[in-house]
Amino acid sequence: MSSDAIVHVSDASFEQEVIGADLPVLVDFWAPWCGPCKMIAPILDDLAEQFEGKLKVTKLNVDDHKETAAKFNVRGIPTLIIFKNGAAHATKVGAVSKPQLVDFINSAI
Repeated sequence: MSSDAIVHVSDASFEQEVIGADLPVLVDFWAPWCGPCKMIAPILDDLAEQFEGKLKVTKLNVDDHKETAAKFNVRGIPTLIIFKNGAAHATKVGAVSKPQLVDFINSAI
């Protein structure tokens, strides 16, 4: 079950939810069939709550929303991109541990 703190975005809502956000935004580019994506999902749920008010955590299904994934050159999943002030700021590809993810977020925000 996914956290209420995570916002699911689409090609249609990406501009408003991510590019136009007041806070830095972590976007998890994922797909339902991706094993490593499922592994990091509970970690992202935890971090969405841990960083509430400092970072917005979103998920974009690359199967359903290919346009946005292509725009940011997402080739492998999971790909995590942190957006700041409407631009891609930092990227991490592949499943990472919670401490690695915390470091990644802290270095970017």
